[in-house]
Amino acid sequence: MEQRESLRIRVVLGKDRISELPDALLLKILSFLPTNIVVATSVLSKQWRSLWKLVPILEFDSEDYESEHYTFSEIVCKSFLSHKAPVLESFRLQFGSEQLNLVDIGLWVGIAFSRHLRELVLDFYPAEPGTGMTFTFPSSLCTCNTLETLKLVLCILVDISSPVVMKSLRTLHLEFVRYKDESSIRNLLSGCPGLEELRLYRGDDSDIEVFTIEVPSLHRLTVHDNNDGPEFWGYLINAPSLKYLLIEELRCPEFCLNAPELMEANIAHVTSITNDKFLGSLTSVKHLLLNLSPLKITYPTGSIFYQLVSLEMYTREAEWWNLLTIILENSPKLQVLKLTDRSLNFHKNGVVGGKWNEPKYVPECLLSHLEIFLWRRFDWGREEEKEIATYILKNARRLKKATFSTNRIDSEELIKLKERRKVLNELDGVVRASNSCHLVFKFDASYDVSDSS
Repeated sequence: MEQRESLRIRVVLGKDRISELPDALLLKILSFLPTNIVVATSVLSKQWRSLWKLVPILEFDSEDYESEHYTFSEIVCKSFLSHKAPVLESFRLQFGSEQLNLVDIGLWVGIAFSRHLRELVLDFYPAEPGTGMTFTFPSSLCTCNTLETLKLVLCILVDISSPVVMKSLRTLHLEFVRYKDESSIRNLLSGCPGLEELRLYRGDDSDIEVFTIEVPSLHRLTVHDNNDGPEFWGYLINAPSLKYLLIEELRCPEFCLNAPELMEANIAHVTSITNDKFLGSLTSVKHLLLNLSPLKITYPTGSIFYQLVSLEMYTREAEWWNLLTIILENSPKLQVLKLTDRSLNFHKNGVVGGKWNEPKYVPECLLSHLEIFLWRRFDWGREEEKEIATYILKNARRLKKATFSTNRIDSEELIKLKERRKVLNELDGVVRASNSCHLVFKFDASYDVSDSS
């Protein structure tokens, strides 16, 4: 039986069904492979000998090339000379300082531009990190009208003395690169009139004082910045068409944002902003995620979230409930509220003896709009959280569904299980303002207790 199965496998493998596929499909398959693997297919047969030359993607990583006869630069040059695709969809180069002459990169990029390049990715890692060695990305490399995506990663210096010409650029990623000065940033962004997505990742280097982003066409912005040096003031952003904002980390004192069309914002780990205009600049958002400390951020008074319909907050920071109260009081149209503890094993930093105070007046959103209330990883043993949950159930008149979930409890932890059962019964016994509210308790993926009363 085993011999018969082995023979059947050999017969199937002996027939080259892949070569029977149309060239267009083969080129699509090869586009997902690094160039060194693609070139290696040229030895398979006469059909494959020249097929790799038409693959519209060239991807080189200097760590993948070791040859006794050719340097990495020579290999890349030979590939470009042999390549025949009329349109180059993507040129991706990951390189270290010891493998090539940096002057060659400008030559390769120029050749790629002549092939109507759509995407350019440059990732430079020096042989000895921390030495300050960089590859300079100058204005001469910013003259491609077909380029749609540009990604610069690690030790690349953006040195642009005059506005660039990249009319087709839609996506720009600047990941831990350096900048000669503030004008280099302005010259880069001002030459991209169609830019829609910008991603910024910055480290602990204070190479500029103010990071200015003035892009009328920008739709999506991501900022990750752990730079807290005294020389760095912050961000000045003017993006009238911005729809989505993601801040993963931010330590600067100022973040001035003008984005009147902003629809969705995810804000996490903002620790140093001192002005009260930060949250006030989010007045147009409909969907908001907050993961920050109420004790470390200033918020303005008055109604600020007129359009907000969905709010998600992480409950791991000290006295997070104070920020929740303020947002509830100033979000009259809120329909969905999600509260989430960050991790199953995370110990909260709540202040001992901290107390949640009910709003003086029931927020308008609870009286007329809130329909969905979800609390993930609900802390059954914390009195403040039980009080908040009870308050919402007692006052949300249009609530349709309230869900409380928590991490799994092992069968040996009977005391914890009894405590949770007690809290569950207390919440289940709350007289709800909404007669149609469906109450759901989830202890793990397989255990779900529901009450539809």
